[in-house]
Amino acid sequence: MYKIAVIGDYDSIYGFAAVGLDTFPVKDHTQAVKQLRQLVGENYAIIYITEALAGDLTQELDRYSSDMLPAIVPIPGVYGNTGAGMANVKRFVEQAVGSDIIFNNENQTK
Repeated sequence: MYKIAVIGDYDSIYGFAAVGLDTFPVKDHTQAVKQLRQLVGENYAIIYITEALAGDLTQELDRYSSDMLPAIVPIPGVYGNTGAGMANVKRFVEQAVGSDIIFNNENQTK
């Protein structure tokens, strides 16, 4: 069975453990590269990674961009957000649901 992992700073990812995801807090670039490589070699289908960390690991993430698995998905974190994580979440929701429900809900509340 495939698993789901979350990599990033502790403050951004600790809540994901409550919903059953495997969390891997990292403190620096070297530790993040080592952890990512380890997870790619294991049975993970999805690896969520905070935006700030993904921005720091661009070269490393490019190595896996053409692979089917794992899907490596940037997500918003507590620090260093660029908007890329939210854009990805929005795109995946739209793809799954068939509609931009995040955008539609924002427009309805205004």
